[in-house]
Amino acid sequence: MTTEQHTEQRTQNRSELGVAVLLLVLGGVVLFDASRIRSGVGQVGAVGPTAVPILVGVLLVVCAVALAVDVLRGGHGEAEGGEDVDLTHPADWRTLLLLVAAFLANVVLMEPVGLWFSGAVLFWGSAYALGSRRYVRDAVLAFGMSFLTYYVFAAGLGIFLPAGVLQGIL
Repeated sequence: MTTEQHTEQRTQNRSELGVAVLLLVLGGVVLFDASRIRSGVGQVGAVGPTAVPILVGVLLVVCAVALAVDVLRGGHGEAEGGEDVDLTHPADWRTLLLLVAAFLANVVLMEPVGLWFSGAVLFWGSAYALGSRRYVRDAVLAFGMSFLTYYVFAAGLGIFLPAGVLQGIL
């Protein structure tokens, strides 16, 4: 093994151990936050609001330990072989900025006009930014997906999101 390969392997091991440490810290934070959740008197059944966060935290810690053990035993992640990325090609800043604009429009419009409209702007703007030029079809699909999302949250989950100008109608 050449010196360059040895240095590359050591650097890769450090980065993979860094991921393991990050997972361990994240698992610890989730477990700490889960321990601070207080269940109210209205809890029905044996499974309370802490069950899922504790499960996620434990699984994060288990993954962190398993990854660290694997790396310390000489295991390493495989290099990406299937990526079809030309690193010499410049970034597509126009697409990125259009996506950011659609997201920010969603955030700004959510309260005044409601989720049904701001979500449609997000869906339509994302389709436009990613290259679709079927404006009418995209708008119909965007409003349909947005209304469906609104009703799934409202009727299915009991979470009432801002209705905006259609408050009382939706």
